[in-house]
Amino acid sequence: MGIPSELEKTVARADALLKPIAHRPVDHTDPTWQTRLREGPRPLDEANVREQAEAALSDLLDLYEHTDEPTRAAVRALLRRYDCFTWATGLPPARTPESFRRELLLISARDHGHDTRDELVALHDLSRQAEEAEVDLSPLLLEIADLSSTEDRYGMGSIRRILTAAARRP
Repeated sequence: MGIPSELEKTVARADALLKPIAHRPVDHTDPTWQTRLREGPRPLDEANVREQAEAALSDLLDLYEHTDEPTRAAVRALLRRYDCFTWATGLPPARTPESFRRELLLISARDHGHDTRDELVALHDLSRQAEEAEVDLSPLLLEIADLSSTEDRYGMGSIRRILTAAARRP
């Protein structure tokens, strides 16, 4: 099936507009740098691409979930290629089983991102939030693990293995 060309073009446009923001230097000698980052405009808003980027991410996750492995691999590759889009675009905070499922789909589609450790932190945070919301994440982890890559990109295990192991933790 593949990724529709218009969807890829939307992601590429958003990525190009986000790139200068993502690569802007941060002056760590400025005592207010953390506050400015935390309280300043969000990258999607600063680039004026929030609506398009969030819709594109939703479409990509739908495609990822409902197609074959070659298309899922293409989605993973697209998210690696357009890393500024991937860095800036996320999902609303999870509170329901379906929203936790979408977050797990995003972790799976990012396929390690730039650093598996960041994905492990994201997965830990998501697990904590699910526990607080009294959502059993184990069946969702196993379901999304089945859609995930088996490639061990950084020597810490594949996303499929990481999600499967997380489902089996007490």
